[in-house]
Amino acid sequence: MVGLPKRQRVAAYAVIIREGRILLSRLSPSIASEELWTLPGGGLDHGEDPRDAVIREVYEETGLHAVVGETARVYSAHLPGVWRDGRRVDAHALRIVYDGWVPVDAPEPRVVEVDGSTVEAAWKPLGDVLDETVPVVPMVLEAVADHRPFRHQRLGAYALIRRADAVLLVRISGLGFHTGSWTLPGGGVDHGEAPRSAVIREVREEAGVECQVGELVAVHDDHFSGTAPSGRYEDFHSVALVFAADLEAAAEPRLAEQGGTSAEVAWVPLAEIESGQRPVLPLVREALSAAEWPRPRTG
Repeated sequence: MVGLPKRQRVAAYAVIIREGRILLSRLSPSIASEELWTLPGGGLDHGEDPRDAVIREVYEETGLHAVVGETARVYSAHLPGVWRDGRRVDAHALRIVYDGWVPVDAPEPRVVEVDGSTVEAAWKPLGDVLDETVPVVPMVLEAVADHRPFRHQRLGAYALIRRADAVLLVRISGLGFHTGSWTLPGGGVDHGEAPRSAVIREVREEAGVECQVGELVAVHDDHFSGTAPSGRYEDFHSVALVFAADLEAAAEPRLAEQGGTSAEVAWVPLAEIESGQRPVLPLVREALSAAEWPRPRTG
């Protein structure tokens, strides 16, 4: 439209997806007369870094402290003839959309900002957004279509420790992938750390005992998507090195890690693993098979 005043606005938003749900903000009736949801975010203040802006806006609109990734996508919309501040303008909206995440133990979202552009914050099922059961602005569908989980590849080192007809396992807490399942003691190898040293450290941190590390018995890899302990939705690829290990005869494993990804440490009978009575990760079964440990006696 010729002659309309030109208005260009730069805003920053976050796509925050967790366990099949996306964090959205409902626009105020002063902006949308009917129910309409958008990504949390908003306009940049003069001189404000876009990443700082989206962190601020997410908090104001949802009450949650977000972490924002390094990469972003930019969407441009030319909107001639829209209403802004009580008059028609030739608007140009530039939207910078980041991938973000919030802690897994974050509280339910709530609006903090008073008299702002949004009146409600909620986790909405992603399927309901995609089939438009939840009414959203076009930017949401564009951003979701372009969203890709953060790709994370991790090298881990684990201990296969046996005592009689039982194996030492740890139960995964609510802060880890596969909550409630049992796995071998171990974890990520730090940068520059020898895998055997990582096994010793991890067994000490998780089970409170010192171990002697032997030969490599298995290499296992796993590929899946899910919410990491940080709250970030990830395309996760783990490569696990499993070493045979021993404890001193008098050593008594106990849960040493507090507030981590381990919830329990126990000697688990091999019979419970074979019968399926005890839920274990595939890593455990592969390691036991590779070690060619004999089946436990059943009678």
